Amino acid sequence: MANVDVLNLNGDKVGSMELADALFGADQVNEGLLWEAVKHYRASLRQGTHKTKSRTEVAGSGKKLWKQKGTGRARIGSVRSPLWRHGYTVHGPQPRSYDYAFPRKKLLGALRSALASKLADGKLTVVDTLELKEPKTKLYRAALDKLNVTRTVLIVENSKTLSQALLLGARNLEGVELVLNNEVHPYDLLRYERAIFSAAALEQLTDMLEKNASKRNARRHLAAQKEAV
Repeated sequence: MANVDVLNLNGDKVGSMELADALFGADQVNEGLLWEAVKHYRASLRQGTHKTKSRTEVAGSGKKLWKQKGTGRARIGSVRSPLWRHGYTVHGPQPRSYDYAFPRKKLLGALRSALASKLADGKLTVVDTLELKEPKTKLYRAALDKLNVTRTVLIVENSKTLSQALLLGARNLEGVELVLNNEVHPYDLLRYERAIFSAAALEQLTDMLEKNASKRNARRHLAAQKEAV
């Protein structure tokens, strides 16, 4: 079992937490799976509003400009031809969604890899609580400074213990994003240099990942038994 120190917002150690090697081991990092998760996330962010005009949308008469033969010029049927200036675009882009189905098993696997990578790099910090007495930005900025946060940071809190003070105190900090433990995505963990979890948020997220991993291993064991028979 891997151990991680639990700090308070003053940067002092107040305890420790055990992390399962099956989830946070360095050999659990799957770079290919992380790439797939990031690709899917970024694809879902695309608006897909690009559009070119089709034949029916271009201004201009549909009358044939001159007779088919006898003029010595190339035959033409409409001023809206794609060969002409201001004509329509052939097979041009149309509004579409770039989102596609991504298996939940792969998403959770990428999340385990992202957490293991953050822990291996020493960029994962666990605090006992993220609560302060007053919802002031300067207080949370001072707390982050004591936790040696110099660049960007992702703050992950438990949905049951999220308070209005944390929302108001962290929302205006530059380079800081606050998410819930049931909403954290591998892309978020890779995008920000540091990740700060409350102890309750990390414990709940770890329990969910362990349950999923145990179900996966049970299915693999059952499939192996069927093949042996």
